Amino acid sequence: MGAEQPNNPLHGKTLEFIVKQLVWHYGWPELGLLVRIDCFQNNPSLKSSLKFLRKTDWARKKVEKLYLNTFH
Repeated sequence: MGAEQPNNPLHGKTLEFIVKQLVWHYGWPELGLLVRIDCFQNNPSLKSSLKFLRKTDWARKKVEKLYLNTFH
């Protein structure tokens, strides 16, 4: 499986890992300003954020882009 996406920097990283890293780095308030989605701004939690991001492609792409810009 590792040979399928050798140039994908997100390969092997779960959405939960990505969100946890961003929350650790920025905190919920700043993350809510950087990625303007309701689940980061109003009563944020890891569970609600993951639920929303898993079913909302455009929001997940924004979070993944922020992760790449922050840590790579």
